[in-house]
Amino acid sequence: MYIAYWIVAGLLALFYVYAGTLKVIHSRDELRPMMSWVDRMPLPALRALGTVEILGAAGLILPPLTDIALPLAPAAAGGFVLLQGGAIAVHLTGEDRRISLNVGLTATAAVTVWLATRL
Repeated sequence: MYIAYWIVAGLLALFYVYAGTLKVIHSRDELRPMMSWVDRMPLPALRALGTVEILGAAGLILPPLTDIALPLAPAAAGGFVLLQGGAIAVHLTGEDRRISLNVGLTATAAVTVWLATRL
C-alpha cells in the first residue's frame, strides 16, 4: 500500500503543482486556450485556486515524507475530491462540457484518500 500511495499521490501532486503554477503565474489570455472557463472567474479567485492546488499537492507529499501530521494527507486528497466536484459543476454550467479529466482526477483523489488512510 505504501508504494501504491506514493505512485498515485505523486502523480496527483505533479498534476496539481503544474496546474496550480499555471494559474498563479500566467495571464488570463495565456490560460484561455487550455481553460475556457477562466473568463467566468475573477483573477484573484483564479490565483487563489492555483495556490490551493499547490498547497494541496504539498499536503499529499510532505506529511508522509516527514512522518509529521499524517492526517493531512487524506485531508488534502479529500480536498481534491471536493475541488473536482466544484470543477465539474463549473464545466457543466458553462459552455465547456468536457469533464472526463475532472472525473478521472476525482477518482484518483478518492483512491488517494483510501490509500492515505492505510499509511
